[in-house]
Amino acid sequence: MDKLGGSVALVTGAGRGVGAATALKLAREGAAVVVNDLDAAEARATVSQIQSEGLTALGCPGSVTEPDFPQVLIQSALDEFGHLDILVNNAGYIWNGAMHNHSDEQWQAMLDIHMTAPFRILRAWSDWLRPTAKAEIEASGVARCRKVVNISSVSGTRGSATQIAYAAGKAGIVGLTKTLAKEWGRYNVTVNCVAFGHIDTRLTQSYEDNPPSISVGDRQHRVGLSSAQVDASRRNSPLHRIGSPEDGAGAIYLFCIPESDFITGEILTCSGGA
Repeated sequence: MDKLGGSVALVTGAGRGVGAATALKLAREGAAVVVNDLDAAEARATVSQIQSEGLTALGCPGSVTEPDFPQVLIQSALDEFGHLDILVNNAGYIWNGAMHNHSDEQWQAMLDIHMTAPFRILRAWSDWLRPTAKAEIEASGVARCRKVVNISSVSGTRGSATQIAYAAGKAGIVGLTKTLAKEWGRYNVTVNCVAFGHIDTRLTQSYEDNPPSISVGDRQHRVGLSSAQVDASRRNSPLHRIGSPEDGAGAIYLFCIPESDFITGEILTCSGGA
């Protein structure tokens, strides 16, 4: 299949999990993919996997929360490929705790990664997108359909105890999605959002006694779910299973293909019915 042939896609947080699965899926459908991740080694691994299949990928590691990096990210894509057609704002992580234990730093970190970073990336893209779309409209009456897929969570759409900052950030990206869909419709850009339930990634890995942790900059964050929580999640799913990264990539893919060209401003819940 080659539904995305000739397209260029940018996926943030694509070094592992859903991001890596998405980058690979889009590449297999014909897109040249710009792979971003905070971890340069993981970004290289995704690029290598894509290239090993004879497909096209460019690595652009770096922190999307750095104020100047979004411009670097967009410009790297444009310098290498000349255009950018699909943007997937996937980068993110969790930093949980009861509200009374949340620090200002914790609150801001969740807003920075889940709201501010996508905003800055999209704003940087607009510097190229708007004049390009206007020129296309003037030349042929319509701009090429381009795609934005933002990533939210059921924590943002329904709330989740111990995730007040994370949930706020994930709710905020829903508002950004719906607003930008109204603003960018004139440029033939669809802007949609996927809200994930329980997907099996390092953030939701099962543990028995001691929670695992991940490194984000110079901080360590506890992640994962107890085996009891994982079992409960599986039981509560009508499909009786946890989602895989490939399941998540499939949901994102639906908003990237031509069949979704008349769908915008929507939130798709990918939770196995839970």
